[in-house]
Amino acid sequence: MTKHYILSINPNAQYEWEQCSLRDPITAERPDFASLIAEAVGDETGSYLVAVNIEVKVLEKAATPQPQRVPIDVPGVAINSQPSELVA
Repeated sequence: MTKHYILSINPNAQYEWEQCSLRDPITAERPDFASLIAEAVGDETGSYLVAVNIEVKVLEKAATPQPQRVPIDVPGVAINSQPSELVA
């Protein structure tokens, strides 16, 4: 059984649980591995000792969007980008 997911890694995320997430590319839901494994053994009642092999192939890597800096106009505050000399 081959399933496809989107893995997002962001070490600068605000919350620890957002630093690494795995999502379905269509529904954006997080995968329920227990349900996937139960489906693979036939959803039969009982306890199973299972071996799960995970093979990861990177199919595509999307560029990380950089935050865009937007100039803010604050009334009464002048921003001078030219260096000026201080007179003592």
